[in-house]
Amino acid sequence: MGKVHFEGNNTKGKKTEFSLVRVKSTWKRKLGKKVNKDTVDCVSAAKIYESITEKGTTWTVVSPIVFTYKVTETRNLLDPCNDTLLLGHLTDQQQVEDMKISGKPLKRFVVVDQEVYKIYGSKITEYLEANNVLYKILALPTTEENKSMEMALKILEEVNNFSLDRRREPIIAIGGGVCLDIVGLAASLYRRRTPYIRVPTTLLSYIDASVGAKTGVNFANCKNKLGAYIPPTAAFLDLSFIQTVPRRHISNGLAEMLKMALMKHEGLFELLEKHGPMLLDTKFQADNSVYGCSSIQAASQATRIAIMTMLEELAPNLWEDDLNRLVDFGHLISPALEMKVLPSLLHGEAVNIDMSYMVYVSQESGLLTEEEKQRIISCMVGLELPVWHEECTMELIQRSLQDRLKHSGGLVRMPLPVGLGQAEIFNNTSYEILHRAYEKWCDELSVSSNGICDP
Repeated sequence: MGKVHFEGNNTKGKKTEFSLVRVKSTWKRKLGKKVNKDTVDCVSAAKIYESITEKGTTWTVVSPIVFTYKVTETRNLLDPCNDTLLLGHLTDQQQVEDMKISGKPLKRFVVVDQEVYKIYGSKITEYLEANNVLYKILALPTTEENKSMEMALKILEEVNNFSLDRRREPIIAIGGGVCLDIVGLAASLYRRRTPYIRVPTTLLSYIDASVGAKTGVNFANCKNKLGAYIPPTAAFLDLSFIQTVPRRHISNGLAEMLKMALMKHEGLFELLEKHGPMLLDTKFQADNSVYGCSSIQAASQATRIAIMTMLEELAPNLWEDDLNRLVDFGHLISPALEMKVLPSLLHGEAVNIDMSYMVYVSQESGLLTEEEKQRIISCMVGLELPVWHEECTMELIQRSLQDRLKHSGGLVRMPLPVGLGQAEIFNNTSYEILHRAYEKWCDELSVSSNGICDP
């Protein structure tokens, strides 16, 4: 590379770029950007920049990290003839064929929510045994109250005793969003990153937790304060699980679907506005009664749009390097509200109360018409979601927005609808607008909503 000469008191020095190439079994640095690929086995996307000044030498490493993961909608996931749960995460078809003909038993560690286990435990067991799998099933009470580091450590102890091959034997998580979050965090910690598979069994986790990279647990009375951005190797989505979910939990998931509709897709909003009650009645299943085939068509269309719009926002920003996120709509106030009244509000219910208030903020800011506001609130009510809560006070709102400033680079970054299916990020919404919106919100909605949901 040669010597770097300094002149006078210049401390800027010189930065030299090195490419990284593999020759046989070793990596070596090569000066410059251009490398003759015929003389090396592999050229890394990583770079090393060496900077020498009077103060010393600094090496800056730029190493792109690429995660590839599948989100697959499937049917009959627990049918023993369907190998998706065991092999669907593999991207190399030759590897799939080799595993099938090897005759060597597969090994899987399965964490399942205990309420889900009561319903599907025998089917999961039959599936694993029919496919000659060496398995361990760990059924746990994965509720928001138990979403803790202690629960993650309990999973890790059992995983360690089971002796997984972290390269070839992914952990399988079957349950709602809390289960998927906890197992994801445990997997990201074990041997620094063990692959895992998500199988959502609630509507909320089907369109939200299963398609992103976030994992986490609650800590210090704050929601998801500990966590990591490690996506699953695959998420397998089967709508048939939703048929055993209570009606309130269907509404809970519809809140996140409505979020994406308000932020990005007017067609999805109109679908929920028109067919929301039917989706609640049929639980996103085919229905042979009054609704006929239109129920499964609406269910398929709604979930597909919700997942696609979510992936559009998440895929370019998995690590949230860009803090301007439309998917944060409904999540500025709801974390504090949800934790304050735990366990009386489900996640989607708290999100919807947040969204309901923010719709009033949009209307008060001149971003939504009165008619659009009323259509949105009516849609929420039609989806059987709470639109107001007595514990969502102006004090809690202010505290939440102040906390947001601390963790969002000094800007509130407030996503607000600017029409049906359109949204922008705002940083300058005045206290006067927030307060006027709050008073109108309370005046119009507190009479018809006591904020208490039946179990």
